[in-house]
Amino acid sequence: MSLDEVEILLVEDNPTDAELTIRALRKNNLANKLVWVKDGAEALDFLFATGAYSERNMEGLPRLILLDLRMPKVDGLEVLQRIKADERTMKIPVVVLTSSKEDRDIVESYKLGVNSYVSKPVEFDEFTEAVSTLGLYWILLNKPPE
Repeated sequence: MSLDEVEILLVEDNPTDAELTIRALRKNNLANKLVWVKDGAEALDFLFATGAYSERNMEGLPRLILLDLRMPKVDGLEVLQRIKADERTMKIPVVVLTSSKEDRDIVESYKLGVNSYVSKPVEFDEFTEAVSTLGLYWILLNKPPE
């Protein structure tokens, strides 16, 4: 897969949560064009073709970003703010997928333009079902603007 053909950008610092997410998406054949980045700084480098991703074509933006909030280097709220503030990336649907159930995180995420906020279920089966549903909706059903 070329980095210019990404459908889903998974921004998640927890390897276990990332693996569960990828496995749930793979179950519905939605993980073929997925890139996993492990912190907010790497996510911004990927999206804006800087740093380690400076050779990447900026035209090949993901169709969906699954974003954790609590991450090292650059947290998810700052990543969300940067995505929604830039003309090139503002239309990409961003789903916050996080363990945080704090009202201030939910309110701030929506203020910054998040498309959906999902608290990670603790139970494995519930988590898998939630991720599968998210992937099917955002990749197969949702009609983004051109």
